[in-house]
Amino acid sequence: MRGPLLGEFMGTFMMMLLGDGVVAAVLLKKTKAEGAGWLAITAGWCFAVLCGIFTANLFGSVDAHLNPAITLAFAVKTGDYAKFAPYLVAQLGGAFVGAVAVWLFYLPHWKITEDPAAKLGVFCTAPAIRSYGSNLFCEILGSFVLVTVVGSISSKLVLTTGAAAGLSPFLVGCLIWAIGLSLGATTGYAINPARDFGPRLAHTLLPIAGKGTSDWAYSWVPIVGPLIGASLAGALLRIIGA
Repeated sequence: MRGPLLGEFMGTFMMMLLGDGVVAAVLLKKTKAEGAGWLAITAGWCFAVLCGIFTANLFGSVDAHLNPAITLAFAVKTGDYAKFAPYLVAQLGGAFVGAVAVWLFYLPHWKITEDPAAKLGVFCTAPAIRSYGSNLFCEILGSFVLVTVVGSISSKLVLTTGAAAGLSPFLVGCLIWAIGLSLGATTGYAINPARDFGPRLAHTLLPIAGKGTSDWAYSWVPIVGPLIGASLAGALLRIIGA
């Protein structure tokens, strides 16, 4: 039963359950972590990605991309696009189901949380200042950093076999934390189309008490930006032979 698609689905599901879960803990009313702030969110996402990678490996995905932008970047790097479409479907499905699980887990807290924007923020990203050009640039650059450093972590030019190579999932988690702390405060650092689109769709479809709009007018930014940034980084990795 194990396989790459199941691995990508389960890994993305786990990442979203824990990642959106920490955002819900911070933003929703009367949780024990209410108001814990940005440091808690970025740390939570760091560990969410780490857990997602290990879960993906367990269920059969050696790649453990969990992110269509990562899959696209390595397709650009290698010239092989065969994995992109099936991985995309699995990642979107895992993200959607993970978001549904977060809604169920925090079910009593939606009704008593009055702010519709806070509820939406549990599921998907939104800019601190809405300026589509600037927002797009932030997502492009954040995704470029993500793929470049992930590429360095997996490159024979940086890490060889042995204990160092086994640290890769932990190093990727640290990278997510670094991006969140340094580059995440403008747009919420989606840097992953599935991470944003799947839960945004869940927000649209679920009967969330007192929810507002799902802000589809902004939704193209965390899709297009990561794909552009990842493609640029993938091309760079190909050029330098990483």
